[in-house]
Amino acid sequence: MLQIGMTAPDFTLSDKDGKSVSLSDFRGRRVVLYFYPKDNTPGCTRQACAFAGRLAEFERRGIAVVGISKDSVASHQKFAQKYNLPFVLLSDPDRVAIEAYGVWQEKKMAGKVGMGVIRTTFIIDENGIIAAVMPKVKPDTNAEEVLALL
Repeated sequence: MLQIGMTAPDFTLSDKDGKSVSLSDFRGRRVVLYFYPKDNTPGCTRQACAFAGRLAEFERRGIAVVGISKDSVASHQKFAQKYNLPFVLLSDPDRVAIEAYGVWQEKKMAGKVGMGVIRTTFIIDENGIIAAVMPKVKPDTNAEEVLALL
């Protein structure tokens, strides 16, 4: 996994509307980049809704919020519409960013071992440097913990 002080790997992925978005598009702004396992699951929905509920606070501080999962553009579009998620959701079905950030790891679910996205949040500064790494975050408190760090 990436460490504080490292340059955040750039990537270009499609957002919920099919538009290409690169991390470098946010240079000059801080970015909360969070990786989550799957749209429309209980934990991921709570996490996304918590970020949406605190988005005004992030925006007042000039901070962009970006969520990434393996889900398709269509899935992100439905997820964003269903829960009124006003921030950027990026589709990474080929795990380009997911693997670059080291969040594709072995995990155990229901007694089975397999590979998956470990819920992780990165705070990236205005110059594209990783300022904080928050591995295995709790979906209900992640947005609040990020605001406390900032």
